[in-house]
Amino acid sequence: MLIAQISDLHIKAGRRLAYNRVDTAAAAEATIAHINAMTDQVDAVLVTGDVVDAGSAAEYVEARKILDTLNMPYYVIPGNHDHAATMMEAFADHAYIDAGLDHLSYTIDEFPLRLVGLDTSVAGKPFGTLPVERLRWLEEILEIEAGRPTLIFLHHPPFRMGIVHMDVQNLLNADQLFSVLKGHPQVRHVAAGHIHRAAETVINGIGCSTAPAPAHAVTLDLAIDGKPSYTLEPPLLRLFRFADNNVVTHLSPIGTFDGPHPFFNSDGSLID
Repeated sequence: MLIAQISDLHIKAGRRLAYNRVDTAAAAEATIAHINAMTDQVDAVLVTGDVVDAGSAAEYVEARKILDTLNMPYYVIPGNHDHAATMMEAFADHAYIDAGLDHLSYTIDEFPLRLVGLDTSVAGKPFGTLPVERLRWLEEILEIEAGRPTLIFLHHPPFRMGIVHMDVQNLLNADQLFSVLKGHPQVRHVAAGHIHRAAETVINGIGCSTAPAPAHAVTLDLAIDGKPSYTLEPPLLRLFRFADNNVVTHLSPIGTFDGPHPFFNSDGSLID
Protein backbone atom coordinates (compact mmCIF):
# COMPACT_ATOMS: atom_id res chain seq x y z
CA MET A 1 0.00 0.00 0.00
CA LEU A 2 1.25 3.48 -0.89
CA ILE A 3 -0.03 6.64 0.82
CA ALA A 4 0.79 10.24 -0.08
CA GLN A 5 0.61 12.97 2.54
CA ILE A 6 0.08 16.61 1.63
CA SER A 7 -0.23 19.30 4.24
CA ASP A 8 -0.55 23.03 4.74
CA LEU A 9 -1.97 23.97 1.35
CA HIS A 10 -3.20 27.37 2.63
CA ILE A 11 -5.57 27.89 -0.30
CA LYS A 12 -7.07 31.38 -0.43
CA ALA A 13 -10.34 32.48 -2.05
CA GLY A 14 -9.94 33.60 -5.63
CA ARG A 15 -6.52 31.91 -5.72
CA ARG A 16 -5.02 34.95 -4.02
CA LEU A 17 -1.32 34.79 -3.15
CA ALA A 18 -0.35 34.10 0.44
CA TYR A 19 1.76 36.87 1.98
CA ASN A 20 1.41 38.69 -1.39
CA ARG A 21 4.04 36.33 -2.78
CA VAL A 22 3.25 32.61 -2.49
CA ASP A 23 1.04 30.97 -5.15
CA THR A 24 -0.39 28.26 -2.91
CA ALA A 25 -3.05 27.16 -5.43
CA ALA A 26 -0.51 26.55 -8.19
CA ALA A 27 1.74 24.66 -5.75
CA ALA A 28 -1.17 22.45 -4.70
CA GLU A 29 -2.05 21.74 -8.34
CA ALA A 30 1.56 20.79 -9.11
CA THR A 31 1.58 18.43 -6.11
CA ILE A 32 -1.61 16.71 -7.18
CA ALA A 33 -0.38 16.36 -10.77
CA HIS A 34 2.79 14.76 -9.34
CA ILE A 35 0.75 12.28 -7.28
CA ASN A 36 -1.54 11.41 -10.19
CA ALA A 37 1.45 10.79 -12.47
CA MET A 38 3.43 8.58 -10.09
CA THR A 39 4.52 5.27 -11.60
CA ASP A 40 3.57 3.38 -8.43
CA GLN A 41 -0.14 3.94 -7.92
CA VAL A 42 -0.94 5.87 -4.76
CA ASP A 43 -3.84 4.22 -2.91
CA ALA A 44 -4.88 7.16 -0.75
CA VAL A 45 -3.93 10.74 0.08
CA LEU A 46 -3.88 12.20 3.59
CA VAL A 47 -4.41 15.96 3.80
CA THR A 48 -3.14 16.88 7.24
CA GLY A 49 -4.60 20.29 7.92
CA ASP A 50 -4.41 23.95 6.94
CA VAL A 51 -6.26 23.02 3.80
CA VAL A 52 -7.20 26.70 3.52
CA ASP A 53 -5.75 29.88 4.96
CA ALA A 54 -8.62 31.54 6.87
CA GLY A 55 -11.28 28.86 7.29
CA SER A 56 -13.89 30.47 5.02
CA ALA A 57 -16.49 28.63 2.96
CA ALA A 58 -15.22 30.35 -0.21
CA GLU A 59 -11.71 29.04 0.42
CA TYR A 60 -12.98 25.48 0.80
CA VAL A 61 -14.79 25.78 -2.54
CA GLU A 62 -11.47 26.76 -4.11
CA ALA A 63 -9.61 23.97 -2.32
CA ARG A 64 -12.08 21.34 -3.45
CA LYS A 65 -11.68 22.36 -7.08
CA ILE A 66 -8.05 21.36 -6.70
CA LEU A 67 -8.30 18.34 -4.39
CA ASP A 68 -11.12 16.73 -6.34
CA THR A 69 -8.76 16.27 -9.31
CA LEU A 70 -6.94 13.52 -7.37
CA ASN A 71 -7.34 10.11 -9.01
CA MET A 72 -7.62 8.33 -5.68
CA PRO A 73 -9.56 8.86 -2.43
CA TYR A 74 -8.35 11.57 -0.10
CA TYR A 75 -9.03 12.26 3.57
CA VAL A 76 -8.88 15.62 5.33
CA ILE A 77 -8.35 16.75 8.90
CA PRO A 78 -8.34 20.35 10.18
CA GLY A 79 -5.37 22.47 11.13
CA ASN A 80 -5.15 25.74 13.01
CA HIS A 81 -5.94 27.78 9.87
CA ASP A 82 -9.05 25.71 9.19
CA HIS A 83 -12.49 26.14 10.73
CA ALA A 84 -13.55 22.62 11.71
CA ALA A 85 -17.34 23.13 11.43
CA THR A 86 -17.08 24.92 8.08
CA MET A 87 -14.70 22.23 6.90
CA MET A 88 -17.14 19.47 7.84
CA GLU A 89 -19.83 21.22 5.81
CA ALA A 90 -17.50 21.69 2.85
CA PHE A 91 -16.64 17.97 2.80
CA ALA A 92 -20.03 16.68 3.96
CA ASP A 93 -20.21 14.31 0.98
CA HIS A 94 -17.12 12.47 2.25
CA ALA A 95 -18.62 9.39 3.87
CA TYR A 96 -15.89 9.02 6.52
CA ILE A 97 -16.84 12.31 8.19
CA ASP A 98 -19.14 11.70 11.16
CA ALA A 99 -21.48 14.67 11.56
CA GLY A 100 -22.48 13.24 14.96
CA LEU A 101 -19.07 14.03 16.45
CA ASP A 102 -18.09 17.49 17.66
CA HIS A 103 -14.60 16.99 16.19
CA LEU A 104 -13.39 15.94 12.77
CA SER A 105 -11.83 12.60 13.68
CA TYR A 106 -12.49 9.24 12.05
CA THR A 107 -11.14 5.84 10.98
CA ILE A 108 -10.57 4.43 7.50
CA ASP A 109 -10.77 0.65 7.58
CA GLU A 110 -10.83 -0.47 3.95
CA PHE A 111 -7.04 -0.62 3.47
CA PRO A 112 -4.42 -3.09 4.77
CA LEU A 113 -3.10 -0.26 6.95
CA ARG A 114 -5.79 1.21 9.18
CA LEU A 115 -5.89 5.01 9.07
CA VAL A 116 -7.00 7.13 12.03
CA GLY A 117 -7.57 10.85 11.45
CA LEU A 118 -7.24 12.80 14.70
CA ASP A 119 -8.51 16.37 15.04
CA THR A 120 -6.08 18.35 17.22
CA SER A 121 -7.38 21.81 16.30
CA VAL A 122 -8.34 24.41 18.90
CA ALA A 123 -10.62 27.14 17.58
CA GLY A 124 -8.77 30.43 17.21
CA LYS A 125 -5.44 29.08 18.51
CA PRO A 126 -2.23 28.14 16.66
CA PHE A 127 -1.39 25.24 18.98
CA GLY A 128 -3.13 21.88 19.19
CA THR A 129 -4.46 19.77 22.01
CA LEU A 130 -6.46 16.60 22.61
CA PRO A 131 -9.22 17.02 25.20
CA VAL A 132 -9.93 14.14 27.56
CA GLU A 133 -13.00 13.04 25.62
CA ARG A 134 -11.03 12.94 22.37
CA LEU A 135 -8.29 10.86 23.98
CA ARG A 136 -11.02 8.54 25.22
CA TRP A 137 -12.43 8.33 21.69
CA LEU A 138 -8.98 7.39 20.39
CA GLU A 139 -8.54 4.73 23.07
CA GLU A 140 -11.89 3.16 22.19
CA ILE A 141 -11.13 3.26 18.47
CA LEU A 142 -7.76 1.57 18.93
CA GLU A 143 -9.26 -1.13 21.14
CA ILE A 144 -11.80 -2.09 18.45
CA GLU A 145 -9.16 -3.52 16.08
CA ALA A 146 -6.14 -3.90 18.29
CA GLY A 147 -4.45 -6.36 15.93
CA ARG A 148 -4.48 -4.19 12.80
CA PRO A 149 -1.41 -2.12 11.84
CA THR A 150 -2.44 1.52 12.18
CA LEU A 151 -1.22 4.94 11.08
CA ILE A 152 -2.44 8.02 12.94
CA PHE A 153 -2.46 11.34 11.15
CA LEU A 154 -3.00 14.73 12.77
CA HIS A 155 -2.01 18.33 12.17
CA HIS A 156 0.06 19.39 15.18
CA PRO A 157 3.33 17.50 15.70
CA PRO A 158 3.64 15.60 18.99
CA PHE A 159 7.35 16.47 19.28
CA ARG A 160 9.66 19.48 19.32
CA MET A 161 12.14 19.93 16.49
CA GLY A 162 14.14 22.97 17.56
CA ILE A 163 12.37 25.67 15.55
CA VAL A 164 11.35 27.65 18.61
CA HIS A 165 8.47 29.72 17.25
CA MET A 166 6.85 26.54 15.89
CA ASP A 167 7.62 24.32 18.90
CA VAL A 168 5.48 26.53 21.14
CA GLN A 169 2.46 25.77 18.93
CA ASN A 170 2.76 22.01 18.53
CA LEU A 171 0.53 19.40 20.24
CA LEU A 172 0.65 20.67 23.82
CA ASN A 173 -0.40 17.43 25.52
CA ALA A 174 1.61 15.00 23.42
CA ASP A 175 2.53 13.09 26.58
CA GLN A 176 -1.13 12.16 27.03
CA LEU A 177 -1.34 10.99 23.41
CA PHE A 178 1.64 8.67 23.90
CA SER A 179 0.22 7.47 27.18
CA VAL A 180 -2.73 6.14 25.15
CA LEU A 181 -0.53 4.77 22.37
CA LYS A 182 1.71 2.93 24.83
CA GLY A 183 -0.96 0.27 25.18
CA HIS A 184 -1.48 -0.10 21.42
CA PRO A 185 1.60 -1.47 19.64
CA GLN A 186 -0.38 -1.74 16.41
CA VAL A 187 0.24 2.00 15.88
CA ARG A 188 3.21 2.01 13.52
CA HIS A 189 3.52 5.73 12.78
CA VAL A 190 2.18 9.17 13.67
CA ALA A 191 2.12 11.59 10.72
CA ALA A 192 1.73 15.34 11.29
CA GLY A 193 1.86 18.59 9.35
CA HIS A 194 1.91 22.21 10.56
CA ILE A 195 5.68 22.76 10.43
CA HIS A 196 5.97 23.15 6.64
CA ARG A 197 9.09 20.98 6.82
CA ALA A 198 10.01 17.31 6.73
CA ALA A 199 11.25 16.01 10.08
CA GLU A 200 11.38 12.57 11.68
CA THR A 201 11.91 11.08 15.11
CA VAL A 202 10.97 8.04 17.23
CA ILE A 203 8.99 8.32 20.48
CA ASN A 204 8.42 5.24 22.65
CA GLY A 205 9.25 3.06 19.68
CA ILE A 206 6.74 4.76 17.36
CA GLY A 207 7.96 6.55 14.24
CA CYS A 208 6.79 10.18 14.03
CA SER A 209 7.15 12.62 11.18
CA THR A 210 6.01 15.92 9.73
CA ALA A 211 5.24 16.61 6.09
CA PRO A 212 6.74 19.37 3.96
CA ALA A 213 4.35 21.96 2.55
CA PRO A 214 4.01 22.22 -1.25
CA ALA A 215 4.35 26.01 -1.49
CA HIS A 216 6.48 27.55 1.26
CA ALA A 217 8.67 26.14 4.00
CA VAL A 218 9.13 27.44 7.50
CA THR A 219 12.76 28.57 7.50
CA LEU A 220 15.13 26.06 9.10
CA ASP A 221 16.44 28.33 11.84
CA LEU A 222 17.46 26.45 14.98
CA ALA A 223 18.68 29.50 16.87
CA ILE A 224 17.02 30.08 20.23
CA ASP A 225 16.10 33.62 19.18
CA GLY A 226 15.15 32.67 15.60
CA LYS A 227 12.48 34.89 14.08
CA PRO A 228 9.41 33.49 12.27
CA SER A 229 9.97 33.46 8.51
CA TYR A 230 9.36 31.34 5.44
CA THR A 231 11.55 30.22 2.53
CA LEU A 232 10.60 29.18 -0.99
CA GLU A 233 12.43 25.85 -0.98
CA PRO A 234 12.08 23.03 -3.55
CA PRO A 235 8.74 21.30 -2.83
CA LEU A 236 8.65 17.73 -1.52
CA LEU A 237 5.97 15.09 -1.04
CA ARG A 238 5.95 12.61 1.86
CA LEU A 239 5.05 9.03 1.02
CA PHE A 240 4.30 6.04 3.26
CA ARG A 241 4.83 2.53 1.94
CA PHE A 242 3.21 -0.27 3.92
CA ALA A 243 4.54 -3.73 3.07
CA ASP A 244 5.71 -6.79 4.99
CA ASN A 245 3.87 -5.45 8.04
CA ASN A 246 6.15 -2.40 8.15
CA VAL A 247 5.79 1.33 7.40
CA VAL A 248 8.60 3.04 5.50
CA THR A 249 8.49 6.76 4.64
CA HIS A 250 10.03 8.49 1.62
CA LEU A 251 10.31 12.05 0.30
CA SER A 252 9.59 12.65 -3.39
CA PRO A 253 10.68 15.97 -4.99
CA ILE A 254 7.89 17.68 -6.93
CA GLY A 255 8.88 18.86 -10.39
CA THR A 256 10.71 17.73 -13.52
CA PHE A 257 14.27 16.47 -13.11
CA ASP A 258 16.85 14.92 -15.40
CA GLY A 259 16.48 11.13 -15.41
CA PRO A 260 15.97 8.35 -14.65
CA HIS A 261 19.22 7.14 -16.20
CA PRO A 262 20.45 3.52 -16.18
CA PHE A 263 23.40 2.36 -14.10
CA PHE A 264 24.13 -0.57 -16.43
CA ASN A 265 24.69 -1.20 -20.13
CA SER A 266 22.47 -3.59 -22.06
CA ASP A 267 25.02 -6.37 -21.48
CA GLY A 268 24.78 -5.89 -17.71
CA SER A 269 28.11 -4.12 -17.30
CA LEU A 270 28.33 -0.97 -15.19
CA ILE A 271 28.40 2.26 -17.20
CA ASP A 272 31.75 4.03 -16.74
